[in-house]
Amino acid sequence: MRVLILGGYGFIGAEIMRALTAAGFDCVGLGRSPATGKRLVPEAEWIGADIATLDAPQKWAAKLAGMDAVVNAAGALQDGPRDHLAAIHHHAIAALVEAAAAADVRRFVQISAPGAELDASTAFMRSKAAGDAAVRAAGLNWTILKPGLVLGRSAYGGTALLRLLAGLPVATPLVSGSARVQTVSIDDVAAAVVAVLNNETPACRDFDLVEDDTHSLRDIVRGMRRQIGFPPARFEPDVPLFAARLIGAVADFAGFFGWRSALRSTALTVMSEEVIGDPKAWREATGRSLKSLEETLAAMPGTAQDRLYARAQLALPVMTVTLAGFWIASGVVGWFQLEKAAALVSDLGEFWSKSAVAAGSFVDVLVGGLMLNQRTARAGATLSVGVSLIYLFLGTMIAPHFWADPLGVYVKIIPAIALGLAVALMLEER
Repeated sequence: MRVLILGGYGFIGAEIMRALTAAGFDCVGLGRSPATGKRLVPEAEWIGADIATLDAPQKWAAKLAGMDAVVNAAGALQDGPRDHLAAIHHHAIAALVEAAAAADVRRFVQISAPGAELDASTAFMRSKAAGDAAVRAAGLNWTILKPGLVLGRSAYGGTALLRLLAGLPVATPLVSGSARVQTVSIDDVAAAVVAVLNNETPACRDFDLVEDDTHSLRDIVRGMRRQIGFPPARFEPDVPLFAARLIGAVADFAGFFGWRSALRSTALTVMSEEVIGDPKAWREATGRSLKSLEETLAAMPGTAQDRLYARAQLALPVMTVTLAGFWIASGVVGWFQLEKAAALVSDLGEFWSKSAVAAGSFVDVLVGGLMLNQRTARAGATLSVGVSLIYLFLGTMIAPHFWADPLGVYVKIIPAIALGLAVALMLEER
């Protein structure tokens, strides 16, 4: 069976592709970047496309040629410069199922979420529900799978959020720490897709993929701390609602610059409203339950890499903002102190000294600005290293005496170079 997987290099989609490939299916992944897909899941074939733009059946026709089934694992948490929820979750999927019916692609698996209802409180859930309704109405052999809080070895989505919280030193502040949540192993989600495509489940049904028991969010974070290998938190304060909204607003604002924080307002809202499903339908259809939280955590023992990632999630934003702020402040101060800065290199002459300071200020602000945007942050961090080395070289040629300056004018550039290298190496979206 030849299967098209939307969002094939995403957190859930990549595991589905690996499981289907291992089960003997011929997989084709669809995502914005075929190069990223080939890097992450090299055993699969890849198609490059932005799902949000495929809003008419004819736009899907060529991509469905030769396909026997479709698995939709694509999704976005929140609207932003690169993500449009209604387009991704609803309009594109409505066009896809119409095209699939016309192309006689009769098997369709939709990955949705418990609580996806048209009157839900978040645009994420409402748009998911609209896409689910389009799938049900299409006349296909469909199955809608609704995983709870998905836990996996990769660090993305809910797992990334939990690892971030688990990595907080000393204290674990939580929003709605008593909220009830049901988890599911990503391996169970992938296995469920395999079971559906192998005709092991009844068609045209919705299934919640959740463990039997519920847990408080606080207990899940405690379990993640143990799994990663961190000591228990000494304090577990509850974050007041106004503070949670402020955190979400800051994370949402960062989203306009391409940063997809795990602390965006939609994630905080979904967690506060609980993540609960009914495991009964899946158990009755398959005769088996899904892994419990304890079994899921036991199957992915913590390593040094997990601990480093958890800490890096906290450190990297601070490092990036600090470095960007340093460069922008340097440029702004240089511009407003043009006369004094030019006096430091007065040997060049008035015109050239002022021109050098003005050009340097412009470059400094440019470097900092590049680092604030997710798409250009790595280039900005790399550029910061190169510009710093140029400054050191030119400064040594023009004013070598500053190496002995008691304020460490040149010496302090070296830690900035090291920080720029660290940020450039650590920045990674997937």
